[in-house]
Amino acid sequence: MEPGHIENLSILYQSSDFIVVNKHWDLRIDSKMWYETLTLQSQLKHHFPELADPDTYYGFRFCHQLDFSTSGALCVALNKAAAGRAYKCFKERQVTKAYLALVRGHVQESRMTINHAIGKNTTEGLTHMMCIEGTEGCENAKPCLTELTVLERGLYDGDPVSKVLLQPLTGRTHQLRVHCSSSGHPIVGDFTYSFKKDIRPFRMMLHAFYLRIPTCGELIEVSTPDPFVPTLDANWQPQHQVQPLEHVIHTLKIAAAAADLSPGETSPPPLGGQDGSTPKGRAKESAEQRARCQQWLAEWTAEPEN
Repeated sequence: MEPGHIENLSILYQSSDFIVVNKHWDLRIDSKMWYETLTLQSQLKHHFPELADPDTYYGFRFCHQLDFSTSGALCVALNKAAAGRAYKCFKERQVTKAYLALVRGHVQESRMTINHAIGKNTTEGLTHMMCIEGTEGCENAKPCLTELTVLERGLYDGDPVSKVLLQPLTGRTHQLRVHCSSSGHPIVGDFTYSFKKDIRPFRMMLHAFYLRIPTCGELIEVSTPDPFVPTLDANWQPQHQVQPLEHVIHTLKIAAAAADLSPGETSPPPLGGQDGSTPKGRAKESAEQRARCQQWLAEWTAEPEN
């Protein structure tokens, strides 16, 4: 597979306030290390130097985080007001995220909820990792929920694996990696949570596939291309489809749109255009909605968590 370089920045969505990129695997969002010149931040500065914000340390406001080894959809705010609107959605748990993953073994259940509290690992030599509540050295564990849906079962490089869709219902560092590992189905290529044993794959097989952020005045909703298909990685050989990805995502979109509806509305707001324009027929933001948003933004002055 093609390694990351300064030119291969993939844009999924762009408006006057936001950019959503398809982050490459094994690429840091930003870095203070002088030798790490290739980061998502450096890619953005290379492609959009005019959009860099001198009031921020890295030039861009990242609305959320993806691990170095995780690829997929990542939202970037282009100004402080936009960052505030996105931060409000994350804070109030209005954001919908879904990840694709290849995990070790054939997951027998077609759907499962993983409910394990996750805390910081304080064991010497493992402090870079998170852990499940009740394990040795685990401190400050917090409740975490992940929904897992099996899409396909097959083989990766001759070993049994399952292709799954993961929906984190809470946000905790390394949540999906820890939850998959604790369920007995670690993510393929996860060097850290295999305790340095899973070294054959060229990357960790975790990808942020779907992202929905219903910000005040602008709905951001994107899906990325599926990276876990045999045409892109011949080591992956699906053998049995359990549920079509398109069907699962369609159901997820309907549920997310329904959650946005306020009393009196009968349908979810349509998506904005790639240039941020408002589609014909879209309902305008009400004065009450605008007032609530402006009041919240006036009160919020801190940078969004990255």
